Amino acid sequence: MSAKFADITFTPSVKAAQTRYGSRAANERFELAQDPGDTLGEIEAGFIEARDGFYQATVNEQGWPYVQYRGGPAGFLKVLDARTFGYADFRGNIQYLSVGNLTANDRISLILMDYPNRRRLKIWARARLVHHDEDPELMARLEVPTYRARVERGVVMTIEAVEWNCPQHITPRFTEAEVNAVVVPLESRITELEATVGDQPTTLSGPQSAIGDGPLELVITGIRQLTPEVRAYELRRPEFEDLPTVTAGSHIQVPVQLEDGSKKTRTFSISSNPSRRDIYEIAVRLDTEGQGGTRAIHERYALGMRIQASLPRNAFCLHQGDQPTVLIAGGIGITPLKTMAQTLQAEGRAFHLHYAARSQSLMAYRSKLALAFDGSVTFYPGNEGQKLDIEALLSNAPPDAMFYVCGPDRLTDAVRSMADALGIDCKQVRYERFTTATPEAADTEFQVRLARSGTELTIARDQTILDALLEAGIDSDFGCKSGTCGACAVKVLDGTPIHRDSTLSDAERDQAGLMCPCVSRASSDGLVLDI
Repeated sequence: MSAKFADITFTPSVKAAQTRYGSRAANERFELAQDPGDTLGEIEAGFIEARDGFYQATVNEQGWPYVQYRGGPAGFLKVLDARTFGYADFRGNIQYLSVGNLTANDRISLILMDYPNRRRLKIWARARLVHHDEDPELMARLEVPTYRARVERGVVMTIEAVEWNCPQHITPRFTEAEVNAVVVPLESRITELEATVGDQPTTLSGPQSAIGDGPLELVITGIRQLTPEVRAYELRRPEFEDLPTVTAGSHIQVPVQLEDGSKKTRTFSISSNPSRRDIYEIAVRLDTEGQGGTRAIHERYALGMRIQASLPRNAFCLHQGDQPTVLIAGGIGITPLKTMAQTLQAEGRAFHLHYAARSQSLMAYRSKLALAFDGSVTFYPGNEGQKLDIEALLSNAPPDAMFYVCGPDRLTDAVRSMADALGIDCKQVRYERFTTATPEAADTEFQVRLARSGTELTIARDQTILDALLEAGIDSDFGCKSGTCGACAVKVLDGTPIHRDSTLSDAERDQAGLMCPCVSRASSDGLVLDI
């Protein structure tokens, strides 16, 4: 089975062009799609009926195409059933070019635009003209009683294929009503505030002090609830200048103040498209059983609040080259993989994103992913019985595929174990943890000596060096406690560490002699640390 639009549009000449310009392999996936895309689902139907205009193309007897814009009140384009939709055709310039074309050739193609959200839907259909005296009941369904325009006929279309199109290069545009919906409440609020504070200026870079001590000053300019558990925070510079460039997989450390008054940092992947320079976005899942960092963010981060964050850093980089890519996300682990998918798509590289969570409602960014990566993303909502088959996924992937995994430890460990069992080179499997790593079976007890104080600690097999330091009352910097931020890194003066972090570079490990005590251990009998 293939996507119907590919059957219609991927002619021999189109395939030849794809081959010449290097996109044939990427486009072949549409010819292997499981969903033919020849009916309207709930998302497509809602999108269609929310439009106040669209572009349609017809062809005349001489083979010349004609593109026309059709507009009306929102909702004038009506979905009649899963295969049929239509509109009341208002009287126009009386040239009847589209009408004449359709009487000779019933093929029609439409593009429907959502400029503010940078979405577009392409439709291929066969159209027929309907008049009042032929089917008054159908015409009644198409007419818009509140719109004062003369209806000359109806245009009813039967779906052949639908496809969500890439949002790249769509410039956001807004209608007067959309602008007013945002501006009018703001103007009212500004008037209220001016009456309260007099002539004192109110700006995002105002006198309020920022929390944290990082080098990058940011202001929270947007907050969105992505799921019942996950909240997205949009971060900009106070004067809206460009931010430091980031690449897919980058993360940032942000400051938090815990309930006991202590100030810490927490690490989050930058989930906004890496091509954007104006904002960073982080998605924070509320962890009710954690140490309070995510709760503090959910409760205390507010619009206009300023923070001093770290500069972005990337320890979970995409490979360079044309190898196909398999992205495997579990829960909030979608955040770095979303950016990887966006980068791979923009570069025309083959990939497929697999996203598992307990339910669809708990999948952050699900609707955006479905629209942006249609045909290149598969969802696995557990409550619907859809489970991620890791063995099949790895076995069916091309031999040179690169795998990227982010999610709960059980998912990461399962992928790594299966890859090892299938003989997949460990260099083809990259992962990032966002929880503390669980002890491995081979872990043993070892000794740690602190060079500056002479203190000696015994590290149990189910204990981390960092936990032992904190239990001994030794003040130690830390952030994620999962080996992803590097905040706890210390210098090893003697002994051989087992590195389990995903943040330190080879140079930092080998030349600088650093290790992350939150996850790493010793392969020697002991370690001497520069503490």
